[in-house]
Amino acid sequence: VAIVRTADQASCQEAADAIVGAGLTSIEITLTTPGAFDVIASLAARPNVCVGVGTVLTTSDVANAAKAGATFVVSPNTNPEVIAATKKAGLISIPGVATPSDVAAALAAGADVLKLFPASSYGPAHLKALRDPFPGNLWCPTGGLSVAAVPDWFAAGANMVGLGGPLLKGGLSAIPANVAAFLAAVAQAREINS
Repeated sequence: VAIVRTADQASCQEAADAIVGAGLTSIEITLTTPGAFDVIASLAARPNVCVGVGTVLTTSDVANAAKAGATFVVSPNTNPEVIAATKKAGLISIPGVATPSDVAAALAAGADVLKLFPASSYGPAHLKALRDPFPGNLWCPTGGLSVAAVPDWFAAGANMVGLGGPLLKGGLSAIPANVAAFLAAVAQAREINS
């Protein structure tokens, strides 16, 4: 999952278009970006693009995400009301978790995917430790990940990973090469762990 967080709507749209154009079609636009819902609506209108909204903290954000055409809702925290609103809207719920209590609360509220956040603060060993008492769930570590660390996260049990800064590093012209490196790392990690 590509995560796009920029200072303005125009640069967000340009970055998102470049990421999708480079072949990464699962993309999260964070609500900390001005005009995020407009960018989401633009991406949702494109075929074969799975677009979601990130940094969702309220049920009204969920309603706006659904109106914009998002298919998934990502939060930095575990908020049962946001999870319930997401499920009621027919969207995929991806709340942030860090502790066993977070995981239990997220699952009880109906979460579809568990976002270990901030993943870089905890590391792959923490993901593995959380997975053991909660088997059979989908995991997406996010926050401070590097392309080089992708294989370690899949080895620890990640089903997907969220990556932002490394994809945008170097500006718009570097995005295709950054996306290619990320997709190659994911493919290699999946092959090793299959």
